[in-house]
Amino acid sequence: MHVTLIAHTPDPEKAVAAAAKLCYSSSDVQTLMDNLTPEKVESFVELLSSYGHESPIEHVSFTFGIEGISRSCTHQLVRHRIASYSQKSQRYVSEKGFEYITPPAVAADETALAAYEATMEQISQAYNTLADILEKTHTAELIAQGKSEQDAARAARKIAIEDARFVLPNACETKIIVTMNARTLMNFFRHRCCNRAQWEIRAVADEMLRLCREAAPALFSHAGPSCVNGACPEGAMTCGRIKEMRERYAVKK
Repeated sequence: MHVTLIAHTPDPEKAVAAAAKLCYSSSDVQTLMDNLTPEKVESFVELLSSYGHESPIEHVSFTFGIEGISRSCTHQLVRHRIASYSQKSQRYVSEKGFEYITPPAVAADETALAAYEATMEQISQAYNTLADILEKTHTAELIAQGKSEQDAARAARKIAIEDARFVLPNACETKIIVTMNARTLMNFFRHRCCNRAQWEIRAVADEMLRLCREAAPALFSHAGPSCVNGACPEGAMTCGRIKEMRERYAVKK
């Protein structure tokens, strides 16, 4: 897994502070901006974070490039609907010799790993076989319709992998670019940094949070799973490790 912070709103904490202050000030926007020193920005954003006042933080956004994760992980990721996503397409990009993600529990068990890798190899061969069969069929059809052999073969390959992808596993490696505003990110971290979140998306969320804290430390000083700032919302399903979680996500000063 590899997560990079591709871009974010310039000076995000100052933008948040200005947006929040504007609600309670008669000053014009430029005057507000000019009066916001780095010290005032940090203090005000920290105050907002501690209050849980989140509407002003919708004005800043963060864009991440995420690679080396499974389709299973991105199926969970895109459930966070107030965001923008661009993902490698299995319809247009061939998955011949596809890479795949191996769960740690599988990797730790020699017998399980052997069975897992054998299954991935079988799927890979099935994908290649289907793609080849369908490509020949579609090529013949397109030539019959009047296309040249070269044009028919090129078009047929694209059509073939569109259907061959149906055999691909959730383990198939993928890449995705994600943009979220800071309020959506806070919600994302509350759900996906939780101990009860699935291991892969939790790892992605932890890395995204680390990068956000580098870019805007005061803004994300209280970010993390729900139990960091209050009671665990999981009820009887709680992991029972609130103290440990608060220590893990506490900002080191």
